[in-house]
Amino acid sequence: MADTTQNTDTQNGAAASGTDQAGLRQIVMNAQYVKDLSFEHPNAPQTLLSPGVQPDVEIGVNVMAEKIDDEKYEVILKLTASAVNNGTTLFLIELSYAGIVSAENIDPQDVNPLVMIQGPQLLFPFARAIIANITREGGFMPLNINPIDFVAVYRHNLETQQLAAQQAASDETTQ
Repeated sequence: MADTTQNTDTQNGAAASGTDQAGLRQIVMNAQYVKDLSFEHPNAPQTLLSPGVQPDVEIGVNVMAEKIDDEKYEVILKLTASAVNNGTTLFLIELSYAGIVSAENIDPQDVNPLVMIQGPQLLFPFARAIIANITREGGFMPLNINPIDFVAVYRHNLETQQLAAQQAASDETTQ
């Protein structure tokens, strides 16, 4: 979280003083779009006739990015949600919401965290609105996803990658 806070302070300080614009560390959102969307209501209309109690809702979050060219990246925020009530599936949602971001004049070591943290932060409000709208249109109360800590998601993904690399190295030495 400190990296993102420091980032904001640097941007605000440079903008306020009108000094060195090259010191800014930010990405620019060029476009955003629904890459893939799936909504399933497998047990309709029965689930709408007897709604029952508050369902158990499970939400999944994943962030991916692919380099398009030297300065542009496609960032994909994948949100999944499922709701179950008394063992009956109410709905299943999969949304891949993407954006094309530019990372110009940024040190190569800073690009990955900026793209993988700021990218999904910019995309999330729009993806959240899509999820809320699709659940409402599916006959349910709108599913309003709580804010997501993309710094924690980034760190978790780094740890997972490091563990996988360590496991692969361990497997190579034992062979």
